[in-house]
Amino acid sequence: MMIIDSHLDLSWNALNWRRDLTKSIAEIRRSEAGMTDRKRGHNTVSFPELQKAGVAVCLATVLARCSRLNDPLLDYPSREIASAMGLGQAEYYRIMESQGHMRMLRDWPALESHVAEWKRTGGSGTPLGYILAMEGADPILEPRQVELWWERGLRVVEPVHYGVSYYAHGTGAPGSLTSKGRELLAAMEAVGMILDVTHLADESFWQALEIYRGPVLASHHNCRALVPGDRQLTDEQIRALLERDAVIGAVFDSSMLHPNYVRGKTDNSLVSIERVIDHIDHVCQLAGGSQHSAIGSDLDGGFGTEQSPRELNTIADLQTVPDLLRKRGYKETHIEGIMHGNWLRFFHHAWTRPARTTSGGVPV
Repeated sequence: MMIIDSHLDLSWNALNWRRDLTKSIAEIRRSEAGMTDRKRGHNTVSFPELQKAGVAVCLATVLARCSRLNDPLLDYPSREIASAMGLGQAEYYRIMESQGHMRMLRDWPALESHVAEWKRTGGSGTPLGYILAMEGADPILEPRQVELWWERGLRVVEPVHYGVSYYAHGTGAPGSLTSKGRELLAAMEAVGMILDVTHLADESFWQALEIYRGPVLASHHNCRALVPGDRQLTDEQIRALLERDAVIGAVFDSSMLHPNYVRGKTDNSLVSIERVIDHIDHVCQLAGGSQHSAIGSDLDGGFGTEQSPRELNTIADLQTVPDLLRKRGYKETHIEGIMHGNWLRFFHHAWTRPARTTSGGVPV
């Protein structure tokens, strides 16, 4: 079944982890054999494997931050350096396009055409379609640069990742939007950029929903009612997103699937893909339907099989989800929606809706 995955850190894996994503999973694992980091040699994503998985489209991220958390694979000493790294990650995607591995999707006609081609070919010979997204907005040096990033193809932005950014407080750092964050949201709304609320601290989340009136999504989020912690959405937050017709992508990170999971210590055999279905189902129960649930796997987002559900060896195992949903009583049309249709509906609406106007009828 065709999949749209709303969160893959492809360029970060290629540049920061030095992974050649044009190679097979086995080749990449062999290249990392003997590396002491427990995350090495456990990768799950590459371009050949994405084709096997039936992933037709993804939100492919730019991820470079200046959070003072000092993660050597994520953080840079200044936002200027983070911005340059972000530009380099965006350029990686352009190089992959030139080699036929990827295809940028900037608008609804491009997305619609790409999906039609993928269905005709079954994915064979069709490049991976991608919507350029940003996980943490530090690479946008000032709100006025939103328009420049839009011209580069950026369409979806999370204002913050972990910690504190120039624009907002994020996971693990309770707090509000900054004054620049409010300006960022205004600039995003002006050009039609989509707001991704993932990683926003609770106070920042509520402020963002109040200020920003454009399209909203949650690219990779699970449910706090099932797994406590500020990385997850509360039921109240989910209901607010439903009111905005958002779609929520379910994550395959074990730390977001098992209560009190400790990275590197909890026995990962305790975590099953069934737990992902629990989170999908929880959103569906709150919504009274399946139209707001989807896949946002975050696979290889700083973890591999060592922190993925026990049955998952590569991203191709996302294809186990339809059968698990069938066992829960989901109808085929609902399953197709969760696997790809809900994202198609969301982007059709987001990219074809009329421009907002002032009372005088002037587009803004």
